[in-house]
Amino acid sequence: MTRDYIEKPTPASIETVKLAREHAAAENRAPRILFVCLGNICRSPAAEGIMREITKDMPASSHPELDSAGFYGGHAGDLPDRRMRHAAFGRGLRLEHLSRVIRPSDFDYFDLILGMDDRNISDLHDAAPTVEAEKKIARMSDFCVHYPEADSIPDPYWEGAAGFEIVLNLLEDGCSELAKLLF
Repeated sequence: MTRDYIEKPTPASIETVKLAREHAAAENRAPRILFVCLGNICRSPAAEGIMREITKDMPASSHPELDSAGFYGGHAGDLPDRRMRHAAFGRGLRLEHLSRVIRPSDFDYFDLILGMDDRNISDLHDAAPTVEAEKKIARMSDFCVHYPEADSIPDPYWEGAAGFEIVLNLLEDGCSELAKLLF
């Protein structure tokens, strides 16, 4: 039996990125990107850190504004999970973001809001104050071209070291493809 994979990036995700680029260009600035997961201590700060690394050599005028947030406030003000920091450090990344909860104003401020899994996407749609704000939401795994079977970025919190490595692999792939579409 063969499994059908969704072509990535998906047409919907391409359209969301296009709208983000257009919105930023209309204001003569670089895109503002927000990565979102549950606790903002594993996946979303890792995605933010990976995208910072990918875009670090861009000219200041075209450098995107990057941030991450979560829905659970129990880790607010904390550094990313030490296991994620350790795994990221092994790839030359320093994750120094302090966890925060997503705010209603994020939907106005950011051009592109990327959720990591079905729950994040559903919660983002529920939290979006307008239909226009909902058009800014995309699924991070839609950009994982080298992992066509990935339909989400799994939460590694309850996993061992291998879970964090898998998440970093997926995020490096997704962020690389996203950067190609954005810049």
